Amino acid sequence: MEPGNITPIDLQRYLRGIVYPATKQNLVSHAEENGADKGILEFMERLPDREYKSPADLSQAAGNEMEED
Repeated sequence: MEPGNITPIDLQRYLRGIVYPATKQNLVSHAEENGADKGILEFMERLPDREYKSPADLSQAAGNEMEED
């Protein structure tokens, strides 16, 4: 999947079962363990390095990153 075509729903697909709050590195590791492809992982690496409180918090940050692309 190309980073420019990723939606928050795509991210959540690979984050099923993660416990929030979670750091960016926790999210990336969890997505990788759930089979996320290179495009998803590259996109997630561009997210701000902080703790995310909920799926909505992550979706908001991902949406902001998508607007910048």
